[in-house]
Amino acid sequence: MKASSLRTLLMACLLACAAPYVLAVECIVPAKPGGGMDATCKMLRKVLREEGGTGPVKLSYLPGGIGAVAWSSVVSQRRGGPDTLVTFSGGSLLNLAQGKYGKASVDDVRWVAGVGIDYGMIAVRGDSPWRNLRELLQAIRKDPGKTTVGLSGTVGSQDWLKMALIAGRAGIESRQFRFVALEGGGDSFAALQAGHVQVISGDASEAAHFIAEGKVRILAVLSEQRLPGPLQAVPTAREQGYDVVWPIIRGFYMSPHVPEAEYRRWVEIFDKAMADPAFDRQRGASGLYPFAMTGKALTDYVAQTVAQYRKQSQELGLVR
Repeated sequence: MKASSLRTLLMACLLACAAPYVLAVECIVPAKPGGGMDATCKMLRKVLREEGGTGPVKLSYLPGGIGAVAWSSVVSQRRGGPDTLVTFSGGSLLNLAQGKYGKASVDDVRWVAGVGIDYGMIAVRGDSPWRNLRELLQAIRKDPGKTTVGLSGTVGSQDWLKMALIAGRAGIESRQFRFVALEGGGDSFAALQAGHVQVISGDASEAAHFIAEGKVRILAVLSEQRLPGPLQAVPTAREQGYDVVWPIIRGFYMSPHVPEAEYRRWVEIFDKAMADPAFDRQRGASGLYPFAMTGKALTDYVAQTVAQYRKQSQELGLVR
């Protein structure tokens, strides 16, 4: 081999060895496409693409048990590695509190980042006769069997609790309203559009883009005050006389088997990303509101929230 060719080969090798390690990231969505979980992973993909330093983000859908299948797969090491993130929501934490993930504990996974907060909402089709919560609840009280509510999960789920609390404020027992258990926000909106259900209990971020198309009318958001942006004209449940507030954190966790150094690396990635004003824009575009917490602070927050949910569920007779 000629000396010039050898030098060229060595230079190419040195450049390749010095190139930064580019990650291939997997984001697991523990639900079917179309809901808030899906939107959170898609937001991550956009943020990491803008931040650089990672490869393409692959979205993997792993529905089942409102997050239980994905949780079990990661904890058991059937899925997940140092570059696999799983999105979670407040509903995931509620399921943990109620024992719907079996004997799972908050310590079974590594909590990486809370990236935004969402709020519950109650919605109907755009051509529905009901224009506010009072009209809807009057219809349910008059003929409970005529109105079907679509929601993720079953009795005791986050979406069920939202509707049950509102119904309770109107003097309607939770067992009086009919509901259909669905798998994720995407299924709920599909069932609403198809006329299989007349009402859905879900998350505000999932409904925002449907408003622009005129397909959905949101009767109430379950926030302390009206939400900015596309939902600013939607009244809160409190405004309508039903004192129910339901915040929903959204974020990511990792396998418990991930090495400490890899976990810390991801915490630092999120700390850096969320300090960038561009992250606020992506979060807002995803229908989420400001919330940023990582590492130990998030782990403590999750533990406190799960304990609070468990106490509330015990008071409602949902768990022992």
